[in-house]
Amino acid sequence: MQPVNSQQLRRLANGALLAAALSLPLCPLAARAGLAVAANDGKQLQKDDPNPVTPDSVSVIDLGHYPPKVIGSVPVPASMIGPPDAVAVARGEKFAIVTAAQKFDPANPMTPAADDKVSVIDLSHPTHPRVLQTLPSGAGASGVSINPAGTLVLVAAKGEDAIIVFKLAGNRLSAAGRVDLGKGAAPTDVIFATDGRKAYAVAQGVSKIMEMGVDGNRLALTGNDVATGRSPYGAAVTPDGAWLINTNVGGALDSSDRTGTITMVDLKEHKVAASVAAGRVPEHVALSPDGKYALVVLANGAATVKSDPRYASVLGILKIYAVGPGTLTEVAHADSGHWCQGATWSDDSQMILQQCATERAILVYRFDGHALVQDPAASMVFESRPGAVATQHSR
Repeated sequence: MQPVNSQQLRRLANGALLAAALSLPLCPLAARAGLAVAANDGKQLQKDDPNPVTPDSVSVIDLGHYPPKVIGSVPVPASMIGPPDAVAVARGEKFAIVTAAQKFDPANPMTPAADDKVSVIDLSHPTHPRVLQTLPSGAGASGVSINPAGTLVLVAAKGEDAIIVFKLAGNRLSAAGRVDLGKGAAPTDVIFATDGRKAYAVAQGVSKIMEMGVDGNRLALTGNDVATGRSPYGAAVTPDGAWLINTNVGGALDSSDRTGTITMVDLKEHKVAASVAAGRVPEHVALSPDGKYALVVLANGAATVKSDPRYASVLGILKIYAVGPGTLTEVAHADSGHWCQGATWSDDSQMILQQCATERAILVYRFDGHALVQDPAASMVFESRPGAVATQHSR
């Protein structure tokens, strides 16, 4: 962790952000309610990584005190390959659902094999989370979402070009069908509309957001697809249900420039309302609970191993955008770490957790609407690589 923290402190000292950092309280901050759930991947071995394979797991993080802390953990299949939307936390924080797109392959330890697992984790006693259920969904099980009524769960099965549908009764899943998106669709994420009457698949392989109508337990494509950019990856829907914000890791469709973009889709008119150049490889996007801001995680070409000559000089980037009616305006950014994955907000929209897989850590940032500042002393270190994280407000 030291290279990340010292690098960031040096950069803070070189700019006007230092004044903003000093104006923000260090600790204690006001108490925050809520839990975050992080999925950790233990099978992503690197050539110069001395650590052996560690267990996949889910960690429960208490956001009710500062600094946040891990209060419980349980072994469960998890994967950091695929979008960092592989965790969904139910309203009321009674349980979480976690997918795993890969599993350890003893015959080829450096290359995990495809997996299809979806698990339900009981959070009724958050210091002692329990695995209630693990069952197959679809190959490359990635993004997962729970509908607002708490009766359906969708899983993006990238390896099957499909969205897998589960009925949800209490905290138990049962298979309810699938929606085939077409050959090569390769969905990485899926998310419900705020009223639950529609759902949206992020079809990376065909560079589209594909709309599905929801009728009870049945889903069907509506044909109202929107092309947003090359290789869309993750998505979020604004609280008012009017807009979908997604990342495009390959850049805009109409440009030879491969700078990654974020786009805002008008869900009523089925068209792109805004497209903004974000930077290199924007993967994860998450909305603040108050709906005012969107965070975007950029890999930025940062190294994944410490032996890489770029390790000390190139870091990931965390950006914050103000969300308006059809507009996205950058208001803050900060360096992160290496091989950074998911991120999520505290309930009061003033704290951000950012996962960095190389450091096996979650970095903690404070945000006051203007300045975004990391607190190195609040970082949390894990045995396995953090790869997806969510709260009950994330999806």
